[in-house]
Amino acid sequence: MGLKLFNDLADFSIPEVEALLKLARRLQASPEPRALEGKVLAMLFLSPSLRTLSSFQAAMVRLGGGSFVISPDMSIHGLETRSGIVMDGVAAEHLREAIPVISSYGDALGIRAFANRVDLATDLADTEFLAMRELVKVPLINMESAIQHPCQSLADWKTLDELNVPKKGGKFVLSWSWHPKALPLAVPSATLHMAAMRGMDVTVVRPDGFELPPEVMEKARKGAALSGGSVRETNDRADAYEGAHVIYAKEWSSTRHYGDRVADQKLREPLQDWIVDEPSFAKAQPAARFMHCLPVRRGVAVTDRILDGPRSVVIHEAQNRMWGQMAVVYQMLGPGA
Repeated sequence: MGLKLFNDLADFSIPEVEALLKLARRLQASPEPRALEGKVLAMLFLSPSLRTLSSFQAAMVRLGGGSFVISPDMSIHGLETRSGIVMDGVAAEHLREAIPVISSYGDALGIRAFANRVDLATDLADTEFLAMRELVKVPLINMESAIQHPCQSLADWKTLDELNVPKKGGKFVLSWSWHPKALPLAVPSATLHMAAMRGMDVTVVRPDGFELPPEVMEKARKGAALSGGSVRETNDRADAYEGAHVIYAKEWSSTRHYGDRVADQKLREPLQDWIVDEPSFAKAQPAARFMHCLPVRRGVAVTDRILDGPRSVVIHEAQNRMWGQMAVVYQMLGPGA
């Protein structure tokens, strides 16, 4: 039975995730250039992308399949995303028609739709993505939604394995970094859960007001309970970084002022010293690594010296997006699916 939905690593057991990673390594070592011959991956990108789009396109080509992408900027009609709207404006086509049409042209569909960042409860429930999911009758891949980014998490897990970062006893630090804008919670939420599910001791370090939602923390703790890992949260960077095997920088919105961009901006403005630099690694493990999902703002979230130095594995991470996603589409559309 083929994979029908790739939405959240929490939907899988640890052995199932490890099986996907084993498949990714196999396809990396022994290519199967005709495995998806005649198969088409349709993609709907309601939000911008560099790595996700290009890595899925490359994955399909390497396996012998094809792909196409639709985004609002490409539609001559304009796409309306809101429900219950009277369409008397610019947009002439609604997602309720567009999604079934687009998915009917492919053997699987991937959707990328960032959080609206207006109402926290709505985004935590992934309301927009779930509504679109109801319109899809083919296998579906979440290519980042309001609160999920399973493709990034799979690549990060693969990267940690290849770097021989310990599972049991490995210290993973998810470190809030400054950004001039309020960014979504999808990557920090997914990354936290991934590291906990892998069995690591995970520390979330962030300034006051940027705590991850209790629902996100509780999900990670459940993952840690299954794997023997642990999860904690602090605002003390020196304490958090001590003994770290990995410092994973990520920027995200204030949960205290979620949806209020003015209040968020006021809270984050004095926090520009929250940047990963050489002193951040002073008490980390000697071989500690720096990770980030990209894109990253140089001199804002991380210094050039770290990003260009031997600790950084961000390119390795990005390359693993393709290998991990090859395993996902192979499981969905490949032999025996």
